[in-house]
Amino acid sequence: MAGIAAIPNSGKPKALIYTPTGRDALVAVSLVNEAGVTAVTAPDLPMFAALLDDDVAFGVLTEEAVRSSDLKQVAAWISAQPSWSDLPFIVLTTRGGGPERNPAAARLSEVLANVTFLERPFHATSFISIARTAFRGRLRQYQARAHLEALSEGERRLQTALAAGRLGAWELELSSMNLSASDTCKAVFGRGPHEEFTYEDLVKSIYPDDRHLVQASLDRTIETGRDYSVEHRTIWPDGSIHWAEVHAQLYTDRYGSAKKLVGVSSDATARKTSEENLRRLNESLEERVRERTAEVHAAHQSLLEQVAQREKAEEQLRHSQKMEAIGQLTGGVAHDFNNLLMVVLGNLELLGKHVAGDRKASRLIDGALQGARRGAALTQRLLAFARRQDLQVKPVDLAELVSGMNDLLRRSVGSSVSIEAQLPPALQPALVDANQVELALLNLAVNARDAMPDGGSLSISLREEQVMAVGGDLGQGTYIVLSVTDNGSGMDEATLKKAVDPFFSTKELGKGTGLGLSMIHGLAVQLNGALRLASKPGVGTTAELWLPATERRPEQPAETDMAPAQAASRLKILLVDDDTLIAMSSVEMLEDLGHDVVEANSGSQALELIRSGGHFDVMITDYSMPGMTGAQLAQAVRTIRPKLPIVLATGYADLPAGAEVDLPRLAKPYNQAKLAREIHKALASEMDLPLKSAS
Repeated sequence: MAGIAAIPNSGKPKALIYTPTGRDALVAVSLVNEAGVTAVTAPDLPMFAALLDDDVAFGVLTEEAVRSSDLKQVAAWISAQPSWSDLPFIVLTTRGGGPERNPAAARLSEVLANVTFLERPFHATSFISIARTAFRGRLRQYQARAHLEALSEGERRLQTALAAGRLGAWELELSSMNLSASDTCKAVFGRGPHEEFTYEDLVKSIYPDDRHLVQASLDRTIETGRDYSVEHRTIWPDGSIHWAEVHAQLYTDRYGSAKKLVGVSSDATARKTSEENLRRLNESLEERVRERTAEVHAAHQSLLEQVAQREKAEEQLRHSQKMEAIGQLTGGVAHDFNNLLMVVLGNLELLGKHVAGDRKASRLIDGALQGARRGAALTQRLLAFARRQDLQVKPVDLAELVSGMNDLLRRSVGSSVSIEAQLPPALQPALVDANQVELALLNLAVNARDAMPDGGSLSISLREEQVMAVGGDLGQGTYIVLSVTDNGSGMDEATLKKAVDPFFSTKELGKGTGLGLSMIHGLAVQLNGALRLASKPGVGTTAELWLPATERRPEQPAETDMAPAQAASRLKILLVDDDTLIAMSSVEMLEDLGHDVVEANSGSQALELIRSGGHFDVMITDYSMPGMTGAQLAQAVRTIRPKLPIVLATGYADLPAGAEVDLPRLAKPYNQAKLAREIHKALASEMDLPLKSAS
């Protein structure tokens, strides 16, 4: 904490930090500032609790600093937050200190509510990504606050209008006949503000000759759904007779059954007296009543539309915040995991060449490679959910794709499940990534198999659909619908709503990752399509993958793969990567190919090597580096060496806005063969050389 002082509240969003151990505070402040947020530090936990206010965008704590502390002040502030507020917290834990394995961390999750745990050691970009996500979520909460304040102001004006018009609001629950009436409404029937006024009291107050009229109006409204409107005489407790004017609207549940009446009442005694004494003004008076009735109805239709809009806005905000936060975190973790997998796969591949004669060592390396590739497949699922996997989108004949998977599908579901396919031959091609669609179909088939443990039937079909409306989850156009239907156990409505949430699974622990449907949903959205699910318990489940159709014909597969035209040439290569392990693995693969490699660990270091006159045949650079990204480095190098072939390595499918560069892309994790091919493509592109096919 030395050298860092807390600053007073400035009225602007800020990050509140309590990290008293070692250099944690300095590091946290530095990273928060790099994320574009002002940092405020607290010297102790009571001060941290005292500084909590609506201007705090998010809080940063270390788990060990609050593990055994009294969190009552913090918990009290969190519990007292207004409805629009859900302050996010970032808790830095030690290795292995997540809530799954640490009861103390789990306790923090219960106290802080909206909390993200980040295990140390962590990469700076992971912290910055989480901090920015939390900051954006808090900004949306501020927008929700402004919207709610506007809605509250509208409600206040409506209440003022009702009071000004001497209109008494009331509500009648039809199941229990429980009546709720405002003070103004009670006054219409001669009751004081603090007197009890039940539905039985209301019925007794109606003039005996008018009770049949009131009951008939009520029955008609319940039967037909028409608005309730009646005028009747009422007897006050002092015996005097008055007139009441009552209007209401019927509300039903989702099954169409009558649920409650909501309306207004007013004292019509003066009007009725005037009608009796001044019959000549009857028409004018009736017109005024109709106008006032219309105004009341319009105002009433407006306690109801505003409330519905507010509830819808709150629900959409909560869902959007949850999915965006999970997507950002998942994509960042998958990106870092891709880098680690590249190191493992690259080193195992090179190691395999050195133990080619050792059968046991080769078998062990093959097993490790299989495990690493399974990790790469899991990473692709995570990137698919976060919509960041690299897709190879082409026109694909889905009927041919499904037919080609027939044997694989039958082996996957087993002999107890029969498969029926309905594949019309004349459908348009779909614009998709064939490999990802095959993986999605296999996931859906396996899910269907698991839902039918005693066997059953699985139906796979294709059809063409036209979307004409605007504003839904699909744009206008033609879609090919891949449908998978089973007659298994099915899902109830609550389970169906959470089915595509990441890591949600109905399978027992260890039997599923909970990423299958999340991956398919992410893939569908990234392909400009949609995943739609329908299910009923005991009936089965239908999953529909809506994919955009295209008039383009499927491409013919290449007869041979492309091999490097200069595989025997010895190149001098500049390799730029801030991750030491990745750089080491890549250097080994390049040197094994026979090239000379110079390593740089930052964009500025690489730029200095080129400016100093160093000659290189090609440069390979990582995209995500602190200080200077690979795209920025490439642009700077182009001004010095315009013709230098450059390959951009990245684990993301789409680069951030403003980072578009016309460079060959090397997707992580990559192996030696892919690395060699991309070097060749870059050289061929710069030198206008044709690609030579493999022998």
